[in-house]
Amino acid sequence: MARILIIDDDAEMRSMLEYILRLEGYDVVSAPDGREGVKAHRANPANLVITDLFMPNQEGMETIAEFRRDYQEVPIIAICGRPGAFRVLPLAKYLGAVGTLAKPFQPDELLTMVKKALPAEP
Repeated sequence: MARILIIDDDAEMRSMLEYILRLEGYDVVSAPDGREGVKAHRANPANLVITDLFMPNQEGMETIAEFRRDYQEVPIIAICGRPGAFRVLPLAKYLGAVGTLAKPFQPDELLTMVKKALPAEP
């Protein structure tokens, strides 16, 4: 099953996403910021990255740009819970995210996007 990397500074959000994705059978790893997320990917590559946009140390936009530069094949879903998310999420798509979700979102919205973003398994 696919490995999914969740990058979000909100521990509750990470836990909720891990729970939802593990219920679907995905192998899930997580990190509290973009810098740690990139390290986690280097150590054990993911098939999909879900990243928040606003985090300390290394924000989501910078993380998306780094993944596009170094790991072009890895699809990225950007999530954002800040007011005005509708203004920043299109920028994440412009930088290379394959999908975006504004928090709060429903589990089925996430799962639909994850299934769409993951490469088909042979």
